[in-house]
Amino acid sequence: MPDSPPSVRRPVEQVWLITAPLAMVAVLCSTFLLLAAESPPGNLAIAAVLFVMMVVAGTVVLQIVVRRQALEVIATEIPLVLAFYYLPPLTVVALMVLSALVAQHWRRLGAVKVGFNVARTGAAASLGGVVLVGLSGVDGAGPRTWAVLFAVVTVNSVVSLIAISGVVSLLHGWQTGWELVRRSPVPLMVNFINVVIGLILLLALESTWWSMLLIAVLAVAMVVIYRSYAQFLRQHRTLSSMYELTQAMTEGGREGGIADVLLGRIRALMQAEYATLWLPARGRYPELLLSARVDDRGLLDVAPTPADLREQVRESGETLAAGRGLPKSPDISRDLAGHGLKDVIVVPLRSGQAVIGTLEVVNRLSAGGHFTPDDIQVFETVAAHTAVALENSRLVDRLRHDADHDTLTKLPNRRQVTAALDEAVKIRAPGEVVALLLFDVDRLREVNESLGHAAGDKVLVEVAERLRSCAPSSALVGRVGGDEFLVTLRLEGATEALDLAAGLREQIRAVVTFDGLTLDVDTAVGVAVHPDHGSGAAVLLQRVDLAVTAAKSASGSVRLFNPALESRSLRRLGLAGDLRRALDNGEVEVYFQPKVTLRDRRLVGVECLARWEDRALGPVAPEDFVAVAEHTGQLGRLTEFVLREGLRRSRDWAHGGHPLSVAVNLSPRTLTDQHFPAQVRELLEEYGVPPQRLTLEIRESGVLDGTDRPIPILCRLRDLGVRLSVDDFGTGDSSLAHLRRLPVHEVKVDHRFVQGMATDPGDLAIVNAVVTLSQQFGLAVVAEGVESELTLELLQDIGCEIGQGFLFSRPLPYERLEAWFGAQVEPEAVPAGELPRLRVVP
Repeated sequence: MPDSPPSVRRPVEQVWLITAPLAMVAVLCSTFLLLAAESPPGNLAIAAVLFVMMVVAGTVVLQIVVRRQALEVIATEIPLVLAFYYLPPLTVVALMVLSALVAQHWRRLGAVKVGFNVARTGAAASLGGVVLVGLSGVDGAGPRTWAVLFAVVTVNSVVSLIAISGVVSLLHGWQTGWELVRRSPVPLMVNFINVVIGLILLLALESTWWSMLLIAVLAVAMVVIYRSYAQFLRQHRTLSSMYELTQAMTEGGREGGIADVLLGRIRALMQAEYATLWLPARGRYPELLLSARVDDRGLLDVAPTPADLREQVRESGETLAAGRGLPKSPDISRDLAGHGLKDVIVVPLRSGQAVIGTLEVVNRLSAGGHFTPDDIQVFETVAAHTAVALENSRLVDRLRHDADHDTLTKLPNRRQVTAALDEAVKIRAPGEVVALLLFDVDRLREVNESLGHAAGDKVLVEVAERLRSCAPSSALVGRVGGDEFLVTLRLEGATEALDLAAGLREQIRAVVTFDGLTLDVDTAVGVAVHPDHGSGAAVLLQRVDLAVTAAKSASGSVRLFNPALESRSLRRLGLAGDLRRALDNGEVEVYFQPKVTLRDRRLVGVECLARWEDRALGPVAPEDFVAVAEHTGQLGRLTEFVLREGLRRSRDWAHGGHPLSVAVNLSPRTLTDQHFPAQVRELLEEYGVPPQRLTLEIRESGVLDGTDRPIPILCRLRDLGVRLSVDDFGTGDSSLAHLRRLPVHEVKVDHRFVQGMATDPGDLAIVNAVVTLSQQFGLAVVAEGVESELTLELLQDIGCEIGQGFLFSRPLPYERLEAWFGAQVEPEAVPAGELPRLRVVP
């Protein structure tokens, strides 16, 4: 359907442009009637009766519904037929003008409307009188008189219709006036029926004046029947409107949508000039004040009533009503009169016991011109439905908000971030990329386990606030995981994204205080950009996840996604089932790397290392399948397998006269298993290996994680007599002083420092410091990565006792290790009880 023409509103004062010509026509025609027609006033008794009938007909509007279409009937034509038959034309004009004045006073219309209606009535009636004179008047009650009276009354109706259409066109545009003309056949048909009824009454009166008794009885019966019909019709229309209103409420959308749907319908239902909804500010919802006004298509953000009336209703929780047909309140009536209002009903909107706002209607527009007590009941029912609809809409809004936002931090969640990313990647801008910066909060699990989830929640809220305040205004900041926050925005390229990620990471690095404790906040950051790293939100989120995982393995750095990360991740994903099969089929082997004393090159033990060569993939890196074991629940089984193999070989070597110790690497997750110390004790007893021949190695990041979580398990293992070693020492942020509170016996210097000793004075200084301080703390030192004679000599010079590396041997399977023993041991017999001495390897 084409859009309706926009509503045009001009000042009401312009009505005088039509009122003045109408008044001039009335004066001229009345002057003509005074000169050319029968002299007024005629029969005064008949004039008085007809004047009463005209007043009643002008003030009573009958509504008749035919097939759900309401017709408004004003029966002024009936007394007009009788008046033009019995009275002089000028007397009829005077009676019509006087009755119009009475009707306008009854309706309490403004001066402009009163002037127009009186001028219109006078012009229409006087022109009808001129037609009557021009047709030589009436003679008897025959068909000629019928035709003359029909022509006279028709002219009266047509002139009124033209005048009203002209005013409507002047004030609201010609389209509205033409619409009124287009619908004129129906009211003209009603006028024709009224003329016929008037002629029937005329014939009855002409036959005998006693017919007035029958006419009076018929009129009283019709009034009683119509009042019953009108009451039924009013109830039916009210119920129908209430049903349509509730249907519109249920179909309404958000709060603003509900106001758009409801206010216009409420104004029409209550036949008011204004309908206003007021909701004061509450929570995250701002104040809402909207009004629907008659003849305005949109809603206004103002209200005609003073604000203190709404506040009074909100505080009291009671309906406020004032007007001609409503309970009197002098203060309110004076206040309304000061604002140019005649009546108002203000009803509170309730949600349970609380008042959430008000609903009000102002200035009744119906023929009665004022609200009644019955309207208050109807309006209170409307307000009750409106309050329920508004609360439901806010509930839906809250549910939608909660579905798209994180409850703890109030940031957008993964769902909303994904939707926003889907929209962002659809827009290609030359020279710009959509950057994803994923921040992973370090060691949040340890904070939750050590201090409780309240402390962890405070850390997350603090990180969210810092990111929100530090991120550019164009960025979308969301929480996409338990300890993950995503910042996405448009930048010039990947380099700018990395710079921004590094800058944000530094800005949010700060301590958080919780119950007197100071917690360090640090993050690892992964970066991915569109379109370089993916075309859709799901792919980009997956790849930035891989980048942040790589960043976490590099001690909280910033890492840009590259395809190698994805291929490695996909490979690890496929390894889960293969690793289980390999453990079932014995495809996982244990290799052994010798540990020797650096002074006399005597073999003191071996480190047990798991190795796996898949039949399809070939050799699998230990860090890959160990990570798979950790994430698929197979870590315990893998650790037990290595422990059993190492203890079994240690027992066999002891029986062969070579009592060598074995070292087994542990994952940090193993230190959270309360049953692990008991399992170690059972295995030592099963294989008959003394506890001091077993060394358990834990990476520095696992044993020195800033909490006391691993200490209980370490103490239980130490009590068994097992030796404990800190592996890869120097790669984390801890110091040797931290080792003093842990029950460890040995420190293994990371191979990167050992291999750099010969060329980097800094690495040499680090190894020297570790060896010196460890010996002072009573800890043994093992140097990893000994690969050259120069490195060996430097380690001997600084007093390091034990080493392992490719200079002595690579990790070997058991059979090759036995052969290596035979090739490396000195040919002379080894004294009983001493460790085998290795030859010097050139």
